[in-house]
Amino acid sequence: MARYAKSSSTCLLFKLFSETLSSQPYSSSSSSPLAVLLFRGGQKRHFSASNLARVKEEKEAWWKESMEKLRNIGISAHIDSGKTTLTERILYYTGRIHEIHEVRGKDGVGAKMDSMDLEREKGITIQSAATYCTWKDYQVNIIDTPGHVDFTIEVERALRVLDGAILVLCSVGGVQSQSITVDRQMRRYEVPRVAFINKLDRMGADPWKVLNQARSKLRHHSAAVQVPIGLEDDFQGLIDLVQQKAYYFHGSSGEKVVTEDIPAEMEAVVAEKRRELIEMVSEVDDKLAESFLADEPISSTDLQEAIRRATIARKFVPVFMGSAFKNKGVQPLLDGVLNYLPCPIEVENYALDQTKSEEKVALCGTPAGPLVALAFKLEEGRFGQLTYLRIYEGVIKKGDFIINVNTGKKIKVPRLVRMHADEMEDIQQAHAGQIVAVFGVDCASGDTFTDGSVRYTMTSMNVPEPVMSLAVHPVSKDSGGQFSKALNRFQKEDPTFRVGLDAESGQTIISGMGELHLDIYVERIRREYKVDATVGKPRVNFRETITQRAEFDYLHKKQSGGQGQYGRVCGYIEPLPLGSPTKFEFENMIIGQAIPSNFIPAIEKGFKEAANSGSLIGHPVENLRVVLTDGASHAVDSSELAFKLAAIYAFRQCYAAAKPVILEPVMLVELKAPTEFQGSVTGDINKRKGVIVGNDQDGDDCIITARVPLNNMFGYSTTLRSMTQGKGEFTMEYKEHLPVSQDVQMQLINTYKAAKGTE
Repeated sequence: MARYAKSSSTCLLFKLFSETLSSQPYSSSSSSPLAVLLFRGGQKRHFSASNLARVKEEKEAWWKESMEKLRNIGISAHIDSGKTTLTERILYYTGRIHEIHEVRGKDGVGAKMDSMDLEREKGITIQSAATYCTWKDYQVNIIDTPGHVDFTIEVERALRVLDGAILVLCSVGGVQSQSITVDRQMRRYEVPRVAFINKLDRMGADPWKVLNQARSKLRHHSAAVQVPIGLEDDFQGLIDLVQQKAYYFHGSSGEKVVTEDIPAEMEAVVAEKRRELIEMVSEVDDKLAESFLADEPISSTDLQEAIRRATIARKFVPVFMGSAFKNKGVQPLLDGVLNYLPCPIEVENYALDQTKSEEKVALCGTPAGPLVALAFKLEEGRFGQLTYLRIYEGVIKKGDFIINVNTGKKIKVPRLVRMHADEMEDIQQAHAGQIVAVFGVDCASGDTFTDGSVRYTMTSMNVPEPVMSLAVHPVSKDSGGQFSKALNRFQKEDPTFRVGLDAESGQTIISGMGELHLDIYVERIRREYKVDATVGKPRVNFRETITQRAEFDYLHKKQSGGQGQYGRVCGYIEPLPLGSPTKFEFENMIIGQAIPSNFIPAIEKGFKEAANSGSLIGHPVENLRVVLTDGASHAVDSSELAFKLAAIYAFRQCYAAAKPVILEPVMLVELKAPTEFQGSVTGDINKRKGVIVGNDQDGDDCIITARVPLNNMFGYSTTLRSMTQGKGEFTMEYKEHLPVSQDVQMQLINTYKAAKGTE
């Protein structure tokens, strides 16, 4: 390419000619050769169609090379496995930051990726933070995600847009409850991953135990690609099983990686572990299996390529080791990201074509195609709404007009930036495979943007239902505006955070994924909007459902002078089968025109409205099927309102006959406590009406898995600490809604009636 582009006039002509190329591709078999004349030293240059094809290939080759040197990765794990510490080290070694700060460091600075004050104070990650860095000429986009289950949506949306991930496991804690949840999310979005066993410097570190847990609990087909030299206080370095070299980390922050030969006393272990690695990979890679079965020597390059193929195909998980806190093993992990995780064009991404009734379209992932970008995360910044975009195809430039396919709005891109935690760097353009952010674009999380030439939308992400609610209202009446502004913003940013109004008490109700989730938002209202809010007692999101079929036949008739109201509906309600994807179904089985078809939507609307509030405790009714079999109408008096009211009263009339029950959210709780406290901990779970489903031993600790109603889990952290002398810890996540026992049902109904009676 450089050969034709010497003088400035040549560059200009060449640019014009390249643009012509990209808009009108020429075939090399073209019978009429296109002549392009460029002057170089007074000589004319002649381009035939074959020359043009070659230049086009060169242009594509440049894109390909640029894409191959790009990685989009996420770092996910259980709480306190060392995700943020690992990201901090990666940024330091790649030159993005010049000094290391700890998550709960004494200097009070906090890790770079924990940019919120609350994150630094509590020492946890609340929002996923994006950054980018360069390692060995490769550009790596990284998203550091929270570990706490209350912020699971942050992990969900990060994994939705990433090409690969690092699953961090603690060498002492092993595979914990949240590790399983994160791994399930990675499977859902088909994300290839590498595992990193962290904290090898800690007392009780056992990477081989963790590797076996990953195989049994996570069903990973995995093997170690490294062997540690020493453990706990003796942890000195790592041996790479692929390259067969020993790595030691010197310097104040482990920045100098020294490569040496394998220590003689470890050769036998290394040979055994390398053979295990080759065996595991050859089970899922045919090419390596041939060499292995033929007893041919397997070179480092062959093994590396086989691991890459198997990892990208999601058939194998290479396991790395190290200690991020002690600055050991991070650089080889970065090499592993480049060697084994896919670049954007090696991952299959699909869009739905809205012009062809949502037909699946494979995206080639090159910058040459039409623009397709997904808004996966929103933040309210100092300069307005900041929208994070993952570009799947095409190029986006500052000043371009883009179209929001979900709303049909045409928007100009006023500012395009690359994020580095809470800092940003202005850029002029970005291409497929990159993660960028735009300012001043009004949209919702999950919207797709195109350049207008196609109407594609990306598939949405899985949003879990909130399980807990709080009543909240501002202390002073003057701050009502700021209060509602805060709630609107948080709702837009976080799809698992919902705001509603209690129809009876008029209170504002916020719902979320747990106590911590809601506490954080109440605290953010205080800090970011300077609004003091009063918080009511946490409330569990109960549901109601029916257990048997019940008939209804209701006539709504009202005469009040002038046009009256007349509508009769007949049919039955029944529970939906278990595992049904919908929560409410309406079916019209009327034969003939007993009820004119234009009134049917009003009847459906009436039943839906009635199901919003069951008569037991006023909570929504789920898993309900309404079937309309007959009815009657009046030529003059029938109206949409009459039929809607008839449906509401019909539902109330037959609801009691359908034997309704109350459903409560049941949480999957994982406890870890010293074995000496096992008796009192299990006794307390039984007292809370929990069902123990698993009991494991891990050294001196017992790990208990139980299903406990959320209503009985309030204030549990304090109880557990006092029972176990502060040594116990637990995590919980929403499992399902299950019927409550008869005595609890009666208690809830009586409480509800008493509350209604006092109003």
